[in-house]
Amino acid sequence: MNKLIFKLLVLTVLSVTGTNAQNNNFEGYLFAYFEGNKAGYSQEQLRFAVSEDAINWQALNNNAPILSSDDISATGGIRDPHILRGENNDFYMVATDMNTQKNGWGHNPGIVMLKSDNLTDWKSSIVDLEKSYPEKFKDIQWVWAPQSIYDSKAKKYLVYFTVKFKYNKKLDFYSSYANKDFSGFESVPTLMYSAKDGAIDGDIIYKDGTYHLFYKGNTKDKNGREVKNGIKQATSTSLQGPWRESFDYIDFYADKPTVVEGSSVFKLNDKDEYILMYDLYSDGRYEFQRSKDLYNFTTKTESFIKNFSPRHGSVIGITKKEASRLNEKWGGVPFTLLTDENGLYHFKATGNPIITHKYTADPAAIVKNDTLWLYTGHDFKGGQRGYKMKDWCLFSTTDMQNWIEYPVPLKITDFTWATSGDAYAGHVQEWKGKYYWYISTNSTGIGVAIADNPKGPFKDALGKPLLTNNDCFASTHSWACIDPAIFVDDDGQPWIFWGNRQCYYARLKDNMIEIDGDIKQMNFEGFEFTEAPWVHKYKNKYYLTYATGFPEKIAYAMADNIEGPYEYKGILNEIAGNSNTNHQAIVDFKGKSYFIYHNGAIQTDGGSYSRSVCIDKLEYNRNGAIKPIIMTTNGINK
Repeated sequence: MNKLIFKLLVLTVLSVTGTNAQNNNFEGYLFAYFEGNKAGYSQEQLRFAVSEDAINWQALNNNAPILSSDDISATGGIRDPHILRGENNDFYMVATDMNTQKNGWGHNPGIVMLKSDNLTDWKSSIVDLEKSYPEKFKDIQWVWAPQSIYDSKAKKYLVYFTVKFKYNKKLDFYSSYANKDFSGFESVPTLMYSAKDGAIDGDIIYKDGTYHLFYKGNTKDKNGREVKNGIKQATSTSLQGPWRESFDYIDFYADKPTVVEGSSVFKLNDKDEYILMYDLYSDGRYEFQRSKDLYNFTTKTESFIKNFSPRHGSVIGITKKEASRLNEKWGGVPFTLLTDENGLYHFKATGNPIITHKYTADPAAIVKNDTLWLYTGHDFKGGQRGYKMKDWCLFSTTDMQNWIEYPVPLKITDFTWATSGDAYAGHVQEWKGKYYWYISTNSTGIGVAIADNPKGPFKDALGKPLLTNNDCFASTHSWACIDPAIFVDDDGQPWIFWGNRQCYYARLKDNMIEIDGDIKQMNFEGFEFTEAPWVHKYKNKYYLTYATGFPEKIAYAMADNIEGPYEYKGILNEIAGNSNTNHQAIVDFKGKSYFIYHNGAIQTDGGSYSRSVCIDKLEYNRNGAIKPIIMTTNGINK
């Protein structure tokens, strides 16, 4: 078979099945929905969420609307959004044009139609059936839950929806082909499918020559009284019908008091398996069942894990490139979907905090050639009520604006002796071609990991702690041995500083993994030390910066010798916003000095246990004193 014939056959098969738009490397999922747990008018708005595995979902834009219903609808409200990937990797959405908060449930005559080339910029149109087609729809009461599908035979997009007329209790599906710019219909919508006892919330999916229409149906007795409802299915070999109705119920709750609606079906990206999801609207839950053939479904339900409360919505597969585009526009995409083929995540810092896709704290930085390497702690998630930190993070930049995040370089479980399970503040130091990462573990001591390059992999260098509470001779509390900071003097002598409430320091041996000599305690007049020591040098002066008080401020002192005596110089910066703690790093990079710290500024879940790293400029007076640090939202990107 020659290549031309083979190519034509492939294109023919794709056209018949209508799957050419799906022939992509999808690695995530996009969920379009409206809210069920917001106040008043904010519910009936279009929202997006993203998942890597179709189970764990994160809302975009902090669960705020991605488009305003006032801008895209006639009523100021939208419900039941359905999103579709087009045949040319363009995107289409339709939604119910209805504002129940304002107008109630009595009447809605139209839908909203939207189109996009990139998932982030949408053009919208309003279709009012009552006004556009008065002869047929002058007595319409409801137009509900529109959806769309590509008809590969007609090479057009079919839009279908539930209609109810004022003179008839029956709920039927009507449909019409969209016009070329997806702003309206080619012709008057006509009856597509009439279930025996009525139906709403239809969703059509194609598999192996058959169209499967899932919908909420019901069963009525001879008196017309509804005795059962749930998710049912009709099938056809053509979008034009005829449709064969199955009277069996699919959903787990059909024989139970719990009611469901808003069924939607999508195929998983990485396997020949389908998800049938539905809205448990009276219970505020969203659950699903699985199938491989769209006829037989699992008998038990599963639940999504999510940080929002969706109502009737729909899901499509997305690529990493599309996920990145969504994240640039609205934020909130899971980190794993934003990495490149090497596991690297590229992002731009537009102000403070510089990192907004995760919670970071306790920064430490080193400079190697033209790159600044930033090592941070990792607060587990937002809204914490304690320090839950299980690993550390690594970032780099060459211009302080464009950043790269690397795969997790070090975890607390990499230190088998660290039974506290807490990944507290650390500091990395290059020495003779190796990189040493000194970390603290709350109550089990300070350890050292080693690597051949700044991005790791790092491995425990000792198999035991370098320092423990036994070395903190002036302390009695369990978290005294934390916050290591390393300084290598001009003569090549490395030093380590650490502590909480009391500040300790010692020489390190040339191998960087042993203490050399006695451990000493830092004391001088005016020294009220809480934690987070950091030592740097400027014009032959030694600067000791540290957290003081609680909530913490950063103070500093100066000396002519690494061991002092130090002279207290005052507060360097005030309490960081929305955070009881602070922890600083000071570094020179490409002719400028920077003050790196953390606050709790990420909204809405930032705080003392969900912190965020920031950067502002650091400047000196002529006498060597440091000018007070001005914490800004613009940061250094002015």
